[in-house]
Amino acid sequence: MPIIPITSLDHPGVEVYATLTEAQLRNRIEPDKGIFIAESPKVIRVALAAGYQPLSLLCEEKHIVGDAADIIAGLPEVPVYTGSRDLLASLTGYTLTRGVLCAMHRPQLKSIDDVCQGARRVVVIDDVTDTTNIGAIFRSAAALGIDAVLLTPTACDPLNRRAVRVSMGSVFLVPWTRTDGTFNDLKRLGFSMAAMALTERSVSIDEPELRNVSKLAIVMGTEGEGLPESTIAAADYVVRIPMHHQVDSLNVAAAAAVAFWELRVR
Repeated sequence: MPIIPITSLDHPGVEVYATLTEAQLRNRIEPDKGIFIAESPKVIRVALAAGYQPLSLLCEEKHIVGDAADIIAGLPEVPVYTGSRDLLASLTGYTLTRGVLCAMHRPQLKSIDDVCQGARRVVVIDDVTDTTNIGAIFRSAAALGIDAVLLTPTACDPLNRRAVRVSMGSVFLVPWTRTDGTFNDLKRLGFSMAAMALTERSVSIDEPELRNVSKLAIVMGTEGEGLPESTIAAADYVVRIPMHHQVDSLNVAAAAAVAFWELRVR
């Protein structure tokens, strides 16, 4: 296994961990050359098991024969850059709480038809830009039976480093892709749309009819602005979560978890 000690921040090969921004890692000009960073041995194992291809590892010295030993042993051709905890913190700009990072090749986006094949419950994430919320929504989606995730063009990248970490690798478990922001493809595939919003025509999330919908797409918007009026108008159902104590809304990640559980396939 190619273990490569580094002693400076400008060592060739480590720029993906230090000098490239998230936008540069995504590589919008040449998406097939895009990279993302997975953090912690647990998350890296999930990504590898899901078929994601590693480019290199950045690992604290003690983890080479510790927490990351099995990962390194399973990737004999992948370079492993290593150094002291302080040096790696200087390189990345933060302390590696789990001691291991892995740069991975970004896969090509699948079509909506591909990710929704056989799906009965999907979520559409509209304009949610907070990485923590994206990661938490993916974690709930994986745990609570959502078959696919679709993101509008303005929603945050699920392969953002923090989103991946917060999701605990769930972004690798649930099929996802981008949508053009309309419901055309989902409706063509036979999905009914349930927009989570507070309006005069909103029905309670425990409405029995909702449980019996064969194929349902749950549309989640931002906590502040909510869903656009055009999105709400195009939905088959507008759904609210009953609240108490004059609380008018939940954080989008919390609301998503409630919606996924209540609207799951029975």
